Amino acid sequence: MKKFYRVLAYLKPYLGYASLNVFFNLLTIVFSLFSITLLVPFLNLLFGTETLVTQKPEFALNADSAIQTLNYYISRIIIEDGQNKALVYICIILIVAFFLRNLTRFFAMYYMANVRIGTVKDIRNSIYRKILILPLSFYNKHRKGDIISRVTTDVQEVEYSIMNYLEMIIRDPITILVYIAFMFSVSPQLTLFVLVLLPITGFLIGQIGKSLRKSSKIGQARMAGMLSIIEETISGLRIIKAFGAINYSDTRFKDQNSLFSKLMISIYRRRDLSSPLSEFLSSVVIVIVLWFGGRLVLGDSAVIQAADFIVYIIVFSQIIPPAKTFAQGFYSIQKGIASAERIFEILDAEEVITEKKDAKAIQSFNHSIKYQDVWFAYDKEPILKNINLEIGKGKLIALVGESGGGKSTLVDLLPRFYDVVDGQILIDGYDIRDYKIDDLRSLMGIVTQESILFNDTVFNNIAFGDTTATLESVIEAAKIANAHEFIMRLENGYEAYIGDRGMNLSGGQRQRLSIARAVLKNPPILILDEATSSLDTESERLVQEALAKVMSSRTSVVIAHRLSTIQHADEIIVIVSGKIAERGTHEQLLAAKGVYKRLHDMQTFS
Repeated sequence: MKKFYRVLAYLKPYLGYASLNVFFNLLTIVFSLFSITLLVPFLNLLFGTETLVTQKPEFALNADSAIQTLNYYISRIIIEDGQNKALVYICIILIVAFFLRNLTRFFAMYYMANVRIGTVKDIRNSIYRKILILPLSFYNKHRKGDIISRVTTDVQEVEYSIMNYLEMIIRDPITILVYIAFMFSVSPQLTLFVLVLLPITGFLIGQIGKSLRKSSKIGQARMAGMLSIIEETISGLRIIKAFGAINYSDTRFKDQNSLFSKLMISIYRRRDLSSPLSEFLSSVVIVIVLWFGGRLVLGDSAVIQAADFIVYIIVFSQIIPPAKTFAQGFYSIQKGIASAERIFEILDAEEVITEKKDAKAIQSFNHSIKYQDVWFAYDKEPILKNINLEIGKGKLIALVGESGGGKSTLVDLLPRFYDVVDGQILIDGYDIRDYKIDDLRSLMGIVTQESILFNDTVFNNIAFGDTTATLESVIEAAKIANAHEFIMRLENGYEAYIGDRGMNLSGGQRQRLSIARAVLKNPPILILDEATSSLDTESERLVQEALAKVMSSRTSVVIAHRLSTIQHADEIIVIVSGKIAERGTHEQLLAAKGVYKRLHDMQTFS
C-alpha cells in the first residue's frame, strides 16, 4: 500500500477541498441517519402503537435521547393538532431531510472534483517533468511505447481506479463508524457481535484483491507492449510495406492483443466477483444478526425492545451499501496500485545527470574546451578510451572515423547528455559538472543528422524554447540558414504547420530549419553531428552555405562522413574504436598516409 499512500501525497495542495468534502459528507450522513432511523418511531407515535410522550426528556448525547426528544415534539403536535396535521409535519420534515441530504451530497461531490482532477493533473505534470530530466541513457533501455503507456494508460487507470474511489475512502468509513456508533447506543451487545463478523468478511474479500493487483500489473505491461508495437509500426510503416511484412506485423500484434485480452477477462471476472461476493457475505451477516438479535428480543428477559430492534436492523442494512462500495473500491484500488507502481518506476528512476547544489553560473565561453583523460562506457565495454583533446575558442574541429567509433558519444558528453566515467571535460578551466546544467547547454547549438522538428508552425520551430523571439529575429535567422525563400513559398509562410516531425518539408528544408533554430539561439559553441550526410547534392550545397555563415564566428565541433566538407577545419581528429588514432590538418593527415588517407581515397574513388 506504500504506492497508494504516495498517490495520496499528491492530495496536499487540495486538502482544503478535501476538508469541505468531508464536512458535507458528514452532514449527508447526519441527514441520512435522521431520515432513516426516526421514520419508525414517528409512525409508531402517529398510529398509536406507542404511548405518547408528554414529558420532555433530559438532553443527552446519545441516540435514545434524540429519539425521545423528537417523540416528545411529535406527541405535542398529535395532542394539540391531531394525527392528520402531525402526518403533514412528519412528511415535511422528511422532505426537508431528504432535500438537505442530497444538497450536501452534491456539495461533497462538487469539492471532490477539484481534489480528484487536480491530483491526477499533478501526477501527469510530475511524470512529464521527470521525462524531461531523465538522461538519454534511460531511453536507450526503455521502449518508447512503454513510456507512453505509463504516461497515458497508467495515469488514466490511476484516475479511474483510485481517484474515482477517493471519496469512498473518506466517506464510507465515516458513514460506517457513525452508523456503528448509533448501533452501539441502541444495543452494545448486538453491535459487538456484528463487529466480530465484519472482519471475517473483509478478510475473504481481501484475498481476491491481492491476486487482482498482481494480474493488473501484468496487464498494464502487456498494454505497454501493444503500444510499443503500434508506435514502431507507424514509425516503420514504409519498411513494413517494402519488405512485405504486413501479415507478419498483423499476426504479431494479434498475438499480443490476444494475450492481453485473455488476461483482462480474468481481471474483470475477479473484479466483478467483488459485488456478488460482498453482497452474499453481507446477506449472510444480516441473517446471522437477525438470528442473534431475535434471540435478544424474544428471550425471557428482553435485552432490546422490538421497535428498537427494527430501527437497529434498518440502520445496519444501511451499512451494507457503503461496505459493498468499499469492497468494490478495494478491488479497483488494487488494480490502480498496479498502474501506480509503473508510474513510480519512472518517477523513481535515477537522475544520473545531476546538478551540484553550489553549481557555478556560466554566461559566456572565453578560452577553450578540454577533454582530459576521458573514458566513457554505456555498460561495461568502454566506448571512449583515454581521450585528450583541446578546442580553442573560434576553432573548427572535425571528428571523422568509421561508424560506431565513438564520435557522437564524444560530442554528447559536452552538453552533459551523458557524464564521463573517468577523467573530466573542462570549459574555461572548470569541470563542466561544476556548472549549472541550463547555463552550460545555453552555450551550445546542436544540429544533428536527423532534424528534430515538432508538429507546429515554422515560427515556433525556429523560436523553440525562446519565448521572447520576434518575427524579425526569426526571419533574420532563417535568412542566414538559407531557409527564408522556401518558407515564404509555403501557403502561410512562417505560420505554416510543418506536420509531424516536419514531414511536410523535404530533408534539406527540415535541416535548414534546424540550422535557423541554432542561429537564433546564437550560441558561442556549435555542434554539428553529420548535418549533411543524408541530403541530396543540391540540398547539401544550400545547407553547407548556411553552415559556413553560422560557423564563421563560432567555436565549432563537426562530425562528418564526407571528408570534402571539413577540409578547411583547423584540426581533424580521427577516432578509431574509441581512441584518437590521428590528428592534424587535412594536408598533414594526407601526408601521414594513415587511416585518414585511406578514408579519403575510398571516398575519392567512389
